[in-house]
Amino acid sequence: MTPALFLCQRCNEPLKLLQLQGGPLEVQHHANPPTETPVSGESPVRTSGIPHSAGGRTPQRSACCNISLLTSGTHHSEGGRTPQGSACCTFTLLGESASMRTMNAIQNTTLETFEILSDQKVVDHPLCVDCTDNLLVQLDNQLALVESDNQTYRSFLERELLVSEKEREELGAELRAELSSLEQEEAKLAQELADLDGHHAKVAAELSAAQMESKALYQQHEQHRAEYSVLKMEQLELMDQLSSVENQLEYAASQLSHLRETDIFNATFIISDEGPLGVINNFRLGCLPEVQVGWTEISAAWGQTALLLFSLSKVAGLQFQRYQLVPSGDHSYLKSLTGEGELPLYSDGSHSVYLNNKFDCGMKAFLDCLQQFVEEIEKDERCPCLPYRIHVKEGVIGDAWDSGDCCSIRTHLNTEEEWSRALKFMLTDLKLIVAWASLRHSRRCGKKKADKDRSYPCNK
Repeated sequence: MTPALFLCQRCNEPLKLLQLQGGPLEVQHHANPPTETPVSGESPVRTSGIPHSAGGRTPQRSACCNISLLTSGTHHSEGGRTPQGSACCTFTLLGESASMRTMNAIQNTTLETFEILSDQKVVDHPLCVDCTDNLLVQLDNQLALVESDNQTYRSFLERELLVSEKEREELGAELRAELSSLEQEEAKLAQELADLDGHHAKVAAELSAAQMESKALYQQHEQHRAEYSVLKMEQLELMDQLSSVENQLEYAASQLSHLRETDIFNATFIISDEGPLGVINNFRLGCLPEVQVGWTEISAAWGQTALLLFSLSKVAGLQFQRYQLVPSGDHSYLKSLTGEGELPLYSDGSHSVYLNNKFDCGMKAFLDCLQQFVEEIEKDERCPCLPYRIHVKEGVIGDAWDSGDCCSIRTHLNTEEEWSRALKFMLTDLKLIVAWASLRHSRRCGKKKADKDRSYPCNK
């Protein structure tokens, strides 16, 4: 015989039916419920013999919450029906039974099923011990709350009965005044809320405008930063160029200062002597029987001498009379302004020393130009005292103290020693004149620099 299974209404745990000897079936809660679940058609159904709620308590409450099932006549576990006058709750068991299946039991089961389906009977399910205890605790708590509320209501009712009509009116007037004050405060708060809403909308509009302005300012800032970067790059390039120009200017100024301090004539025209011969720029001027000098070198020396006198005349601002000096290297000459033609300062050695040749005339004309220059510079107080004096008509140059030591500059009827000595005297005078010209040139450059510094005081 398959036992019927009951489920707890609250926790859905199965309840085990125990068969008592010589007595009814008892329903006991399993501590370890079985794994099988009740199939359809085997769920227990409680009859409506004694109606009570799902959480109702049984007439007798034991430690294991036993529920006695009383049957009529024969004890059976399936489909049995108890008499309606029984003191305990009765349940209808639905399901099939392999034995003790009588016609009466089948009819009772069919009737119970029809009553349940037609809502003529309230079906209730049993509870286990734990769920019953929990339910009782909840009901006790609810009962305590209800009793507390009842006591509170009773105290308020008693207090209301003790208040007089006058006091009630005064309390009503006070409450109405308080209500009016609260309504005014509510209206004021509502107005403040409306003002705040308007202010909030205004602030939101201002915030939106400020955000747009901030965005525009950020874009403008980015543009300005890009422009600043471009200008900064241009500034760096210009600073580099300025630094380069300043370096070039400093270098040019140092070169200018060096050039100003440089004696142009001493640097360009170097006059010395080599024994009895005079030397200008490494060219010997003159010759001796024991020192043969080629005419090409002598012509080149005359060309350097002519260039020196021409440069000195430019510095002194002197315009020669009767002759025009034309420096042209080893073919330099003088052009006569009185119709004598060109007087060369060069020779190839074919001229005759026994006749008055043009080479001698050219050297005599050069002494004439040198004498004019000496007369011009003697006007200056700082003019040096020349050791040799020139006699243009005789074409000789001699000692300035009239010691009688004079030498002709012409080759006509003259020895090589005397001619070379005259040329050496001439170069000695030119060397002193070069020193004077260098000093004058330096004084003139210093004066120009001082005038420039006075004109531009920022250069100081």
